[in-house]
Amino acid sequence: MSTQDTILAIDNGTQSIRAIIFDTNGNTIAKAQVPLLDAYFSDQADWNEQHPHFFWDSLCRVCNMLWQEPQVNKESIKAVSITTMRNTVINLDKQGESLRPAIIWTDKRKVKNIKPISGVWKYAFKIARVENTIHNFQASCQAAWIAENQPEIWGKTHKYLLLSGYLNYKLTGEFKDSKASQVGYIPFDYKSHDWAKDGDWKWQVAPINKNKLPELVKPGEIIGSINKSASIATGIPLEVPVIAAGGDKSSEVLGSGCIKDNQACLSYGTTATINVTSSKYIEPIKFVPPYPSNVTDAYTIEYQIYRGYWMVSWFKEQFGHMERDMSEKMGVAAEQLFDKSITTIPPGSEGLMLQPYWSPGVKVPGPEARGAIIGFSDIHTRAHVYRAILEGIAYGLRDGKESIEKKTKDPIKELMVSGGGSQSAVAMQLTADIFNMPAIRPHTYETSALGAAINAAVGVGIYSDYEEAVSAMCRHGEVFEPIPENVALYESLYQQGYKKMYKQLKPIYQRFKDLLNT
Repeated sequence: MSTQDTILAIDNGTQSIRAIIFDTNGNTIAKAQVPLLDAYFSDQADWNEQHPHFFWDSLCRVCNMLWQEPQVNKESIKAVSITTMRNTVINLDKQGESLRPAIIWTDKRKVKNIKPISGVWKYAFKIARVENTIHNFQASCQAAWIAENQPEIWGKTHKYLLLSGYLNYKLTGEFKDSKASQVGYIPFDYKSHDWAKDGDWKWQVAPINKNKLPELVKPGEIIGSINKSASIATGIPLEVPVIAAGGDKSSEVLGSGCIKDNQACLSYGTTATINVTSSKYIEPIKFVPPYPSNVTDAYTIEYQIYRGYWMVSWFKEQFGHMERDMSEKMGVAAEQLFDKSITTIPPGSEGLMLQPYWSPGVKVPGPEARGAIIGFSDIHTRAHVYRAILEGIAYGLRDGKESIEKKTKDPIKELMVSGGGSQSAVAMQLTADIFNMPAIRPHTYETSALGAAINAAVGVGIYSDYEEAVSAMCRHGEVFEPIPENVALYESLYQQGYKKMYKQLKPIYQRFKDLLNT
């Protein structure tokens, strides 16, 4: 066993939780993973909830699995850092016990009795024509829903935490959380990276007092140390410092080595995103802020396709029964079989094009939007639809790239691709072709955990700053170069097809919304 310093990173995603030990060069020493097969339950339509102890129990389980790996030396662990899925909220009482199930980020419940924003904000939003964006924030605020529908629980709530804050509390006993984890319907000031000032309109939306919220610390700063009960439950050595990291997407950006304004990180995950780290506060869409970066005092400009690579899971569930059965018999992932099936499908899916708005975002493309697949003919198969999904996501993120470049006035020169979808060679190649840029895999698939580990390495002084840490812990893996003939075809399809689809279909989407009262 090596005595080299190591970092323990815990990554609580939507579909699994992973505990990974990295060395100071960003190499994986050991890894354990627990699938979150019952990630949420739904007592009512559109509800997605899970008991908080499910996440804590899963964390304890994955850590104890990790210690079974023979190459692990616990004494070499110098720090622990956590990254989690965003916008998942938990109510705790004065004893630190949960009062209700956590509301997961995929939850779609809405507040019914929305009070108009008062004061000067009301007129500012009207002038900026962002009333729909603000209305969506109000309707989606979980704290407002709990206060409206479960006032007895809200009255007993001592602390209102994101999942990251909850897990940090379970590890350290401290009600502290990273500024870089604060993404959700909470009164957070995305420009100052602190709780909003008194009088800010967000306090009108979320009926929260500041004393219900955790103390915020900068990424790379200490949250606390592993306490006795957490050490017993997890096996993590007592008193190891817990260092603030950030949410899963911003951790992924750092772990991909994208800390310069002209580097972009594509995340092919449950939510597909394109992110750029910026030293400046630039709103990609008016009143939709850049999120806090894992790099201290920086911002992550993000454009997202809300359902992203969830559509691959959706397709597998709805139309991939044969591949699922074969995958079990062959001992390979169903996605590998799908990838093999589309290797003979030419770029452009022979005229089939998908618009990936199965669940629209806050403002892009708009609350009325729906998904669409157009161009069917009798030559098309399930494999064509699968390839069209991958192409549609890439088209959508290229649209995001252009939007970000327009705002920043800084062309993107490097494209890193991470997340589960990056494991597909077909997805990587069509990404390179659609973006007309080399698509680069990081040296490790576990970029979110690596980003958290980089925060910890800086936090305990292994590296003096993020530039030094990234230089040591991040590097390029496989590079997919664009194929000129594919680039030309995709450029035409993108400009003449994809870019026109939403504008042409928007009136129909709006009519559906009115007719179906959705």
